[in-house]
Amino acid sequence: KTHVFGRIAEEAVDKARAQVAALIGASSDKEIVFTSGATESDNLAIKGAAHMLREAGKDHLITAVTEHKAVLDSHMALEREGFHVTWLPVGKDGLIDLAQLAEAITERTALVSVMAVNNEIGVGQPLEAIGKLCHDRGVWFFCDAAQAVGKIAIDVEAMHIDLCAFTAHKMYGPKGIGALYVRRKSPRVRLEPIMHG
Repeated sequence: KTHVFGRIAEEAVDKARAQVAALIGASSDKEIVFTSGATESDNLAIKGAAHMLREAGKDHLITAVTEHKAVLDSHMALEREGFHVTWLPVGKDGLIDLAQLAEAITERTALVSVMAVNNEIGVGQPLEAIGKLCHDRGVWFFCDAAQAVGKIAIDVEAMHIDLCAFTAHKMYGPKGIGALYVRRKSPRVRLEPIMHG
């Protein structure tokens, strides 16, 4: 930046990005994308990954029926575009069945989307087991962690999370700012933008 106000703002954003990366165990602050909130992060992760991987013949997505509306609606929008979605049920305890998830994954599966903690009933999903299953099968794992980050430990490396959405106002930050973690290596995750220009 060529003026002092720009440099001060850039330093503040860089510091915030490093703090957010450290909060979730990201390996680099370059893996953090700031958004307007978890809804935008959810849309960018799901639609961006789906559109990026469709060229490789991956047109199948998996999610749970109890996800946040932003996740559910993003999947429904992709269904209207011709993507195939598997809607995993949950048990009486609110958890997905890992065997059902494993059975649902095919060679055409691009992304599994399962939230960390449910926003209505508070149940936490077994993220590490889900992430390991996805990585073992070569599938990207997206986690909406809006209800979890800042409250329970989220470690994107240990939990094998490739994309992770969260928002500031759920942890006493300002409204109108969210973040999306996008893994840069093992695997390198690339998203097609949902906004241009």
